[in-house]
Amino acid sequence: MVVTHHESLTRELDPVVLYKILQLRVDVFVVEQECPYPELDGRDVEPRTRQFWTTDETGAVLATLRLLTEGDDDGDDRRIGRVATARDARGHGYAGVLLEQAVARASGHAIHLDAQSRLEPWYARYGFVRSGDDFLEDDILHVPMTRSAS
Repeated sequence: MVVTHHESLTRELDPVVLYKILQLRVDVFVVEQECPYPELDGRDVEPRTRQFWTTDETGAVLATLRLLTEGDDDGDDRRIGRVATARDARGHGYAGVLLEQAVARASGHAIHLDAQSRLEPWYARYGFVRSGDDFLEDDILHVPMTRSAS
């Protein structure tokens, strides 16, 4: 299978591609993980939000994540979220490639994320460290993690 990794500001995305990204997120978080929550939270349409995604040769979105800017100017921190991989595409490293791309894009800025606790060791491989206590979100245990700006 031929896969391609992509990156774009949300505002510059083709609407069909954005639809496929959002559909994957709903499929994973709302349907598969049975977490009824407002997936469309307004953060995707912020001016500096970037989407990262992997497609196969048919254009299907296999994995995705988003990179947010926290604050009002370019000196502020970044936040990675909505990291999702299609069930049939797991185990191939697609999300890891996207995470590396997002970290490179955020170079020079601290990056925060809220990881599902079972994935803490996976995020640690990319330089993220625990930055707070476990907390429950949508009945799933999470841990805040941060990657320093250096």
